[in-house]
Amino acid sequence: MTLPLDSVRVLDLTTTIFGPYATQMLGDLGADVIKIEAPAGDPVRQVGPARNPGMGALFLGANRNKRGIVLDLKQEAHKQALWALIETADIFVHNMRAAKIEELGFGPRALLARRPDLVYAGLHGYGEAGLYADRPAYDDVIQGEAGIADLFRRRDGAPALMPSISVDKGAATLAVGGILAAYIKRLRSGQGGFVEIPMFEAMVAFTFVEHQYGGIFQPPLSDYGYPRMLSAFRRPHRTADGYLCMLAYTDKQWALFWSLTSRPELAKDERFATMAARSAHIGAVYEEAGKELALRSTDAWLELLKRHDIPAGAAKTLEEVREDPHLNAVGFFRSFAHETEGALEMPDMPYRFDQTPLPVRHGQPRLGDDTEAVLTEAGLDETAIAEILAVQKRPDA
Repeated sequence: MTLPLDSVRVLDLTTTIFGPYATQMLGDLGADVIKIEAPAGDPVRQVGPARNPGMGALFLGANRNKRGIVLDLKQEAHKQALWALIETADIFVHNMRAAKIEELGFGPRALLARRPDLVYAGLHGYGEAGLYADRPAYDDVIQGEAGIADLFRRRDGAPALMPSISVDKGAATLAVGGILAAYIKRLRSGQGGFVEIPMFEAMVAFTFVEHQYGGIFQPPLSDYGYPRMLSAFRRPHRTADGYLCMLAYTDKQWALFWSLTSRPELAKDERFATMAARSAHIGAVYEEAGKELALRSTDAWLELLKRHDIPAGAAKTLEEVREDPHLNAVGFFRSFAHETEGALEMPDMPYRFDQTPLPVRHGQPRLGDDTEAVLTEAGLDETAIAEILAVQKRPDA
């Protein structure tokens, strides 16, 4: 199949998860992603179980459909090699602090002066114009600063972190949208430009979609925080033999739900009859629903709720998700024979183009796997390539 980003070349100077997950999505969509690492490699190469040094599970999760090279940008010959690659690129992505990339000589002004049609993406921790511009940022820190940890405090009494690198992954998804918008602008105008995606601002925007709540009005009409999300009773409900997630949402769905319970008269309770009333009494809604859900088995409820078109699903373990019949029917978990790492299995992208899933075209690169081939394509001679290869130290070498 012809992929949406066929023939688009992306230079990927990112590490950890925020940047690599964003560029993996671009690679999945067909871009030729060149992952450029320092001689020590991306730190997450060392995270998680591995069959070979430098190929840990977390690295494998965010670096498929890429080629990999090693450049030491503290050395002039390596800088010149990167400039040669920039001449071949459509999109340049980094997640260094702005001061660091400027110090290396690859800030947006320098690149766009030479390549005004280049899409330059800076995946920063904080926006360049703000007071925090030079601070380091990681998922846990931004969960606190963006108010995500406070959501747990409002619900449970103490701040907590989501057991997921949700900031890195959420910001990466937003970054892809910004990068593709800049690329579409280039296709229309011939002009590239600098698109900045700061992790902090991205996640404040993401969190405040619902949790700005009454604060969207000036003066505020209520406190911050969407009450339905913050109810202590909004959780997987215990059934007679397990746990169930259920969300009757419309007035009709709630009336149908109460009709299935031991107390159908709750459908007439004025606290539960309308969306506005339920919003004002959301704790009571969930508490009473939870009492009823505890009276039947998970399977019994699922059958009843499905019959009445009320959204519900079992609260599954990660292992049960892997065995989910729907996911297996659509082939969501993709088997892949990696050249060095053997049999791997990866979750698919959610996209389908013309009913066809996106292919895994390249396995995750070992450190510097493609240095020689990529630099040869860029026009470097054998002597220059040999000098650059001399600093490359792969962990399995």
